[in-house]
Amino acid sequence: MSASVSLIPAQSYDQRPLRASLDAVLRPWGGMSAFVKPGDRVLLKPNLLTGSRPGKECTTRPEVVAAVAEQVMAAGGQPFMGDSPAFGSAKGVAKANGYLPMLERLQIPIVDLHGGRYPTESETFDHLRLSKEAMEADVIINLPKVKSHVQLTMTLGVKNLFGCVPGKMKAWWHMEAGKDVNRFGEMLVETARTLAPNLTLLDGIIAHERNGPSGGDPRPLGLLAAATDVFALDRVMLEILQVDPEQVPTTAAAHRLGYCPNWQDIEFPLHHPQEMMVADWRLPDNLMPIDFGAPRVLRSTFKHFYIRWIKEPMTAYAQR
Repeated sequence: MSASVSLIPAQSYDQRPLRASLDAVLRPWGGMSAFVKPGDRVLLKPNLLTGSRPGKECTTRPEVVAAVAEQVMAAGGQPFMGDSPAFGSAKGVAKANGYLPMLERLQIPIVDLHGGRYPTESETFDHLRLSKEAMEADVIINLPKVKSHVQLTMTLGVKNLFGCVPGKMKAWWHMEAGKDVNRFGEMLVETARTLAPNLTLLDGIIAHERNGPSGGDPRPLGLLAAATDVFALDRVMLEILQVDPEQVPTTAAAHRLGYCPNWQDIEFPLHHPQEMMVADWRLPDNLMPIDFGAPRVLRSTFKHFYIRWIKEPMTAYAQR
């Protein structure tokens, strides 16, 4: 098994240099047209974790999504943006993080992701509940953020696809599989494998370190990474950050299941990881249990529905 991971330095979210950076990181495949054909419906899947901490760099930057959307449209594709945030609606979280001007300018619809039951090739999970919108898209472009994570050590491309698990099914998985970190990691890996994103483009221009996914600190890294193999991309990013892959349940599970290429089989058409090493990346101060007990699931469900059906509509009404 071989894979190619494209790495470039990228310092700015300003429109012109960001477009140039995106052109450069996709050059090994010949640009966006290698992934998107005219008429394709293209899901753009950013990390829309929360609307409560804008400015903390814990969500994929809207500038990155806009630059990708423009390239999708230039290739003849029809982009739409979707996610299933832990709390609130995709539109509400997107609005809090400054996405709406970009979405309106480019006329990109934003959708909440709804569930369907899909079979897998896994020996452990015979089916998974995943987003119908994602599974029915012609192309999935996965747009994660580089972040430390207090439960999983790191969240990168594989974990970002957990956002395609609809609604409170995510909390159910924390309760059902969270007692066994290996099983939880395998569930995330099988989710990524079943969704099979066509392209993963990692936002590492400004990352989020220490107590992520939302309680940490912004950290300029100055890089973009792209790959068709999400497992290879995550493995390479851990090498750059000098994080042991066995510390990260998703990467450990991908190796255990044989989905992640061996290091010697990963090609680097542009920059090599050794050119981009980070010596002092900060992981969480302490790791928290993955398991959600029933009381926490109930509280989480109540908070989600309160934000989605009471707080967001009241805020929208007050702004009319």
